[in-house]
Amino acid sequence: MTESLVDVTGLVVDFPVGGPGEYVRAVDGVSFTLEAGRALGIVGESGSGKSTVAAALLGLHHGTGARLAGTVRVGGTDVASATAAQLRRLRGGTAAMVFQDPLSSLDPYYAIGDQIAEVYRVHTDASRRAARARAVEVLDRVGIPDAVRRSRARPHEFSGGMRQRALIAMALACEPRLLIADEPTTALDVTVQAQILDLLHGLREERGLGLLLVTHDVGVAAESVEELLVMRGGSAVERGAVGRVLSAPADPYTKALLAAVPRLDAPRGSRALPGPAPQTPAGLKDRGSAPDPAPQTPPATAGRGPQAGLDVPVVEGFGLRREFGRGKKRVVAVGGVSVAVRAGETLGIVGESGSGKSTLGRMLVGLLEPTAGQVRHAGVEVTGIADGVQMVFQDPVSSLNPRRSIGESIADPLRAAGERDEAGIRARVGELLLRVGLEAGHYDRYPHEFSGGQRQRVGIARALAPRPRLIVCDEPVSALDVTTQAQVTALLAELQRELGIALVFIAHDLAVVRQVSDRVAVMRGGEIVEEGPVDEVYDRPAHPYTRQLLAAVPVLDPGLAAERRTSRQEVFA
Repeated sequence: MTESLVDVTGLVVDFPVGGPGEYVRAVDGVSFTLEAGRALGIVGESGSGKSTVAAALLGLHHGTGARLAGTVRVGGTDVASATAAQLRRLRGGTAAMVFQDPLSSLDPYYAIGDQIAEVYRVHTDASRRAARARAVEVLDRVGIPDAVRRSRARPHEFSGGMRQRALIAMALACEPRLLIADEPTTALDVTVQAQILDLLHGLREERGLGLLLVTHDVGVAAESVEELLVMRGGSAVERGAVGRVLSAPADPYTKALLAAVPRLDAPRGSRALPGPAPQTPAGLKDRGSAPDPAPQTPPATAGRGPQAGLDVPVVEGFGLRREFGRGKKRVVAVGGVSVAVRAGETLGIVGESGSGKSTLGRMLVGLLEPTAGQVRHAGVEVTGIADGVQMVFQDPVSSLNPRRSIGESIADPLRAAGERDEAGIRARVGELLLRVGLEAGHYDRYPHEFSGGQRQRVGIARALAPRPRLIVCDEPVSALDVTTQAQVTALLAELQRELGIALVFIAHDLAVVRQVSDRVAVMRGGEIVEEGPVDEVYDRPAHPYTRQLLAAVPVLDPGLAAERRTSRQEVFA
């Protein structure tokens, strides 16, 4: 009987936390196999243990203080008992890993080609010249144009999609039998994501690679694997053929997870909210994180259009243009765009990375001055940051000061507006924390004590503090898993209904935008190529670029995904 490429039995991983002898259980008794040439997807929410399982396959927990039990065999190597030399052969030779963030995986100082060549030389006796030639070869294979020249470029000279391709090239350099991809497309827009997934599929067919795909995006898994393993709280709750799991899930959690996935073909407001997750084994959640509250908000729906009788838009942009740089280095980020948003209305702005959507959003709130054109708030032209506008950013970690409590961060807009009554400020912040589903007692806690979804709730509370008329949300849910996405978008929708706020929702996830928007503007190359009511644009797209974007969105039907992969190859050709 042929040995499986990956054989995991009863894997348990405990991480040290707190004082001596204290541990938190991240993985609890997970078992699975993966045969050569097959693809397995591990899906689940943040903190479910899926990345911990992937790291265990390469012995990356060795020397970290983690406590492991069970057996892990990869390509015939027992990872737990492997020597340092055996682990070195395993990592890169037998199996290779592609991480989520290529910027943190690539050395910013060295050329991409040199980094790939170094990996190749570590595992072979190749000369420097042969290693450089191999680097160019694999860069060319993963679709890097002009690979000889680009191999001399440094990571910052590559786009996000090209950096991810470079990481895949590095992983392929030594011709491994197993590719482990940990959230390889999370930070990418839909068209680049589709290209990366198509590349992985092509490499599997060409080389017979085994693929272990770790992702919180069920649609990404549906397009890429034959089997799914669903994890929750460190345990595997369901495993089976991808078509069966997606069409007839057996476990209630899998059903809730699928119900939370935003879909292009679903009407607005149909996205369901899963119930609260149980605590992880040992009764603990992620280290330092307070548990997410059970969602109390109704399903996310759009703002249902502008409020009756309010004809003057909350914000308008007329012929907005923004340029960066000078002379030959001048770049037009936004070129002559006009938009308007009324009270109680949500305008979704979609487009690929670099399309100008974030630049447009920053001009609407006054964080960037337009090179030409004008911004009006309630019919009055403004320059700089206007009263009554706020912004929610993509990464709450970088937008919250780690040295200040979240209560103090939420209070900042109140103090900036001239509020001096400290008791009143604390009371207002407590109300806002409750309003976004947290607790008033969280005032004195720090950002690292919260999960990603909770930190985004803090960002929303801070935006609500000065009672704004307009909130611009720039990729507010792109880094969150689908259940947390559903909770955050539901919260925004409820706040909009209650307060009549105008929302601008910027995202590269077209399915999420459909769920939350009344109207949508599609941007490409700094221009709006299509705009209209969200259902009209999605159901009857007029512009070829809009159709291309929609064709790149993952679907939950593996059969349809295969058909769309073929059609995408024709579109992108």
